[in-house]
Amino acid sequence: MGYEPFSDQNPCFVECLFAGVTVSTDLGLMPLFHGLNVAHSDSHQSDVGLIFWLMLVFFALPLWIMVLTAFNDSLQFRRTHFAVTVLYSVLNFFHLLADLMVQPIVGSQIALMLMLFGFGLGLNWVGFQWIREKLGSHPEGVGSERV
Repeated sequence: MGYEPFSDQNPCFVECLFAGVTVSTDLGLMPLFHGLNVAHSDSHQSDVGLIFWLMLVFFALPLWIMVLTAFNDSLQFRRTHFAVTVLYSVLNFFHLLADLMVQPIVGSQIALMLMLFGFGLGLNWVGFQWIREKLGSHPEGVGSERV
């Protein structure tokens, strides 16, 4: 049986929908953190235009990887997926540490970063299992492939 991108085993659509809503909310609220009006946000009002573009790329990268997960079943892609989840977990950990150093500490921001870090650790585990599943489906590659 071939790889079925939209099967019950691969709920990519729901993940992308959830992540897309989260990203659009985050980007929509970013002007608040820079003292700008959310209703009439214009990056030309201040020097945050570059920050918005960098945040968009930062949020869009995992979304694209989730979409590609539905269409790519190769071992190399699974390894790339795992590496990106580990990278984002490390970045979220350092973001959490940075948020703990800001005074006053905002409880909701700490809770958000703890959740993101926890979700990231879960994705790391799932990504690792996904690689092991691929290696297990090709016994001839188990001895020669390193995870």
